Parts: sequence; C-alpha cells; structure tokens
Amino acid sequence: MTELLLVRHGETDWNREHRVQGHTDVPLNAVGRAQAEALAESLADALLAGVYSSDLARARQTAEIVSRHQGLAVVLEPGLREKNFGSWEGLTDVEIADRFPESVRGRWGDGESTEDVAARVLPAIERIRARHPGESVLVVSHGGPIRIILDQNGVEHRRIGNCELFRLD
Repeated sequence: MTELLLVRHGETDWNREHRVQGHTDVPLNAVGRAQAEALAESLADALLAGVYSSDLARARQTAEIVSRHQGLAVVLEPGLREKNFGSWEGLTDVEIADRFPESVRGRWGDGESTEDVAARVLPAIERIRARHPGESVLVVSHGGPIRIILDQNGVEHRRIGNCELFRLD
C-alpha cells in the first residue's frame, strides 16, 4: 500500500492578508520558507520514494526545500493545483463578503466548482499511487485539494494549516 504524506504549502503574504490565492502564483514568504525547513527536518528520517507538487510557486518551493534534504527531484503535477476562484482571486475575505454577500450560501467563486477540482485532483493522486506501490511519497498541494483527498478517504479534518502534514495509507 502506498503511504501518502500530504502537506499544504508554507505561508505566503496573501495567507497573512487573508487573500484568496487560487491559481494566482504567489511565492512563499520568510515564514513559509521557515515552515518548509522545519517540515524538512521533521521528515529527515522518512524514506521517501518521491516528492510531488502542484506547479504553483508556493507548493513547488515548499516541496523543493524538503526534496533537497531528501536528495530527490520534485515532480510537478498540475492536477494538484488549488481551485481556480476566478475573479475572486486577490480579494480578501472581507472584500468578498462585501462584494458577494451570497457567497456564504452558494458557490464560492466564479471559477472551478469543488467537483471540477476533485475531477483533476483525485486522478492525479491515483497516478502517484500507481507509480509508487508499497512506498512513501510526499505530496505538496493546497487546502482545497487536500480537503478533497481527505474527504475521499474518510479522514476527519478541520482547517488545514500551512505545512500541516497528513499521512494516508
């Protein structure tokens, strides 16, 4: 059985500002880089067979920091990207509540639906599992995709923090 170590990327300035990032390519900030270094240290003894990442900078940078400690190359997997929130990207939670008061009752954003995201994330995870039977792999992604993966596997979760790690068999 493949062990997936799922990790949300480290912190960005937009995380601190409560801005919706989605597909917007925002890099890690200093705190995010330090979180990734701490993650790398915590995984120093892990026997990873691969490191996979969303192709967005914040996830890729997190994965690269860990992979350097592991001596592995990062494999970019665009299917692991965060949800595309459309015109909501770059807005803060307060701006969204002001401009789109119906958001609390309906679809969050005018980009992808949760079903759209699941339709690309779950096959990406299955491709990774198929490449690594019986091995452990690190998968660095985003809050939305990780929630979908956890839900699909019946794992209870709360808000997913930056560089938070989940282990799935």
